[in-house]
Amino acid sequence: ALEHSHPEWMVAMWLEQFGERETERMCAANNVPPRVSIRVNTLKRSRDELLERMRLGGFDARPSPLAPAGIIVAGGGNMAHTSWYKEGELSIQDESSMLVAESVDPQPGERVLDCCAAPGGKTGHMAEKMGDNGEIVSCDVHEHKRRLIEAQIERLGLKCVTTIVEDARRLPARFDEGTFDRILLDAPCSGLGVIRRKPDVKWAKRPEDIDRIAALQSELLHAVARLLKPGGILVYSTCTVTRQENEDVVNRFLREHADFAPADFPEAVRAVLPEADNGMAVILPHRFGSDGFFIARLRKR
Repeated sequence: ALEHSHPEWMVAMWLEQFGERETERMCAANNVPPRVSIRVNTLKRSRDELLERMRLGGFDARPSPLAPAGIIVAGGGNMAHTSWYKEGELSIQDESSMLVAESVDPQPGERVLDCCAAPGGKTGHMAEKMGDNGEIVSCDVHEHKRRLIEAQIERLGLKCVTTIVEDARRLPARFDEGTFDRILLDAPCSGLGVIRRKPDVKWAKRPEDIDRIAALQSELLHAVARLLKPGGILVYSTCTVTRQENEDVVNRFLREHADFAPADFPEAVRAVLPEADNGMAVILPHRFGSDGFFIARLRKR
């Protein structure tokens, strides 16, 4: 805690969860500036094609070993100022975050719900994976955040996304049961997996915040689950690394919903996270140099 400037309660929590070696490595990684990674819009260009263009343009770029559509950029400037970004050929997104849409694995023609979608990165990624064929309902609780999603979708040139403003807990009043083939709940969380991007978050949070957030996450998960079709896939994800917000939330949900069971991850995820077990995957920030994330993949029986 002293050496790496982290609150003692947080370090104690991680020691209990992960052990001393992993906790120390994670605390050290939280103090390393994040690298830049981008996601290729494969509807417009392949990853290899964009890599070649970037290298010719003077960028130090290489394929992500973690995400199939990802590129790591070590030098060359702000990617948001490039013509590729403005023309929708790429999005700026962390590699761990890219694995969320890979876990949803939406198929062309399906109807998909993204429950807490702002600023729209995962919505865009899912639409790209679907070939812009089908429908994604992209929801957020704030109007100004809906505008962020719409700006992303317009920039990427996507047509299959509908945006709505709604508290995800009230979505069952808006849609019939069994409406969606796949649902993504990228839940509000403590954000302790992205400390290197937001260093103040480790001092802003308190232990009691974790319990409060976990209660909200359980409410959201319980509410949106009824909107999934039998046989459909529900993905729950967070950008945090606390058991209370991750495994505990999912295990409680499974105990209370006998019609859901853990589902195997798609090959693209299993290839990089072979230890993902029982429908759950944890990505610690020191492992790949990406954000800390949790992903659970569940199937409705």
